[in-house]
Amino acid sequence: MKLHSFKKAFTVPEMLVVCAFAALLLILFFIQKSNVDAMNRDEKRKVAINAMYYAIEEGFYEENQYYPEEISEEVLTVIDPELFTDPNGYYINTDFSSYSYEATNCKNSKCKGYTLRAELEKEDDYIKRNRN
Repeated sequence: MKLHSFKKAFTVPEMLVVCAFAALLLILFFIQKSNVDAMNRDEKRKVAINAMYYAIEEGFYEENQYYPEEISEEVLTVIDPELFTDPNGYYINTDFSSYSYEATNCKNSKCKGYTLRAELEKEDDYIKRNRN
């Protein structure tokens, strides 16, 4: 008695289903990855704005009793200078930057208030205003 051996193989329709499923998984992966990347950039923006905020409030204002007309690494020397550059590489208050600082009620470069803002990708703008 002879046993016949048959080779098992996938059929073309089975291969197409597997390829379509793999393509769908890849698409979902890259969509989710881009969302996670955007959320990470938003977190970096929030960290930078918080660092600037506390440097202004706890450092600059406590020492001078007014707020600066503009902020930069020369004005806020206590924080990492890289925090003034957003995740896309643009310096605060320049074209295309997602960071902005707007001083309010200024007289002789001494201001009574300000608004710090970061434009976020996945949430509303992140805004910090003066405490005093």
